[in-house]
Amino acid sequence: MKKLILILAPFMGIFLGIGSSGIALADSSARVTATGGGGTSEPGAIVIAWNQELLHILQKPGAQPATVHPTRSFAMLHAAIYDSVVSITRDAPAAVFLQNAPPSAQPDAAAATAGHDTLAALYPKMKAALDQLLAGELSKIPDGAGKQEGIQVGHVITERLLAIRAHDGSAATPPPFVPGNQQGNYRPTPPNFAAPVFTHWAKVTPFVLHTAAQFRPGPPPALTSRAYAQALNEVKSLGQNSSKTRTVDQTVAAKFWAGPIWNTWNEVAEKAALFHRTNLERTARLFAALNLSLADSTIAFYDAKYHYHLWRPITAIREANTVGNPLTIGDPTWTPLAITAPDPSYSGAHSTISAAAATVLSGFFGNQDHVRVTSDVLPGTVRTFASYTDVAKEAGLSRTFAGQHTRLDHESGRVLGHNIAQFVLSHFSVRVPK
Repeated sequence: MKKLILILAPFMGIFLGIGSSGIALADSSARVTATGGGGTSEPGAIVIAWNQELLHILQKPGAQPATVHPTRSFAMLHAAIYDSVVSITRDAPAAVFLQNAPPSAQPDAAAATAGHDTLAALYPKMKAALDQLLAGELSKIPDGAGKQEGIQVGHVITERLLAIRAHDGSAATPPPFVPGNQQGNYRPTPPNFAAPVFTHWAKVTPFVLHTAAQFRPGPPPALTSRAYAQALNEVKSLGQNSSKTRTVDQTVAAKFWAGPIWNTWNEVAEKAALFHRTNLERTARLFAALNLSLADSTIAFYDAKYHYHLWRPITAIREANTVGNPLTIGDPTWTPLAITAPDPSYSGAHSTISAAAATVLSGFFGNQDHVRVTSDVLPGTVRTFASYTDVAKEAGLSRTFAGQHTRLDHESGRVLGHNIAQFVLSHFSVRVPK
């Protein structure tokens, strides 16, 4: 069985695949582009090129509206690309809808147009660069009726999708957060006591789920329980800024995974698709399934966060003497390794997103791969894993090492993300991993 080594560096397309039959080395530029003849330098290159373009946009300060979660953009981009392709090929179910299209239409022209039109609508200030990328891709596709038909399919699909999502609740003004007055209720955290974010996101219409609460986890254990004490004492020990029990490797992991986790998993998917040389249709389906799962997971974990309103470890540890649990001891000066994110604790975002992504990638490629991941947060640092689930486990637990979450947050998020991804995969008729 082949083993895969993926070196994930943002916007760097270098990967090394080692198999039983020898060594294959591929080197691609920072942007994967089409090469013509209705084909591409890599089979799914058009999909990956637009994914990289969105990652590039999200790096620009101020490009993403502060109250609109980036996972929505990824989901809209890839739903448009995928539905444009399958509207022509008719070989798989739609992500959102199918459009009548002539079988002679060029799927790659449709995909490129859908990618352009979606990002141009979401990020109009970037239109010049997006126009240039589209022109380059279309110039490599032979002129003819099929090309023009494909372009038209991409236009129509994107226009309809944008109309469908125009009133999905994402543009609503986030309501102000009102802290509860009971022990265990979330409150803004030091040092900045920032206002909680995405207080409206649980009300956003899901892409595939029926409701945000469809897979809502059960409540966390009582503050007086042994399970709660064990989880709190673990993060108290491992997550403190001056921890003596956190290993050097755990400290690296805590810092390594500090970036936007949905970006990292899209980079994982890019390199997996390149290695496995998935064709246009399969690459489009992979990224649609991945990003619809991540978008709905984000809606769902905000539903859980603002339903349970569980306080963060920094508050819980500092006030542990007030909850009546003899197994917890308060430390009013306890400080986490990383500044606490401004939202409630349960369920953990990293754990939910990572479980969903690992489930999708396992559904497409199988779970076992030898994966090496590099980070733009810690340049030059490499993490090595034996499977996608191993990657997801460390990404989730890294938030305990950073003092952000307890294991209870991690476990609830892990189950939530896995359940959502299974549901999305069944929507795409992809084999659901156990």
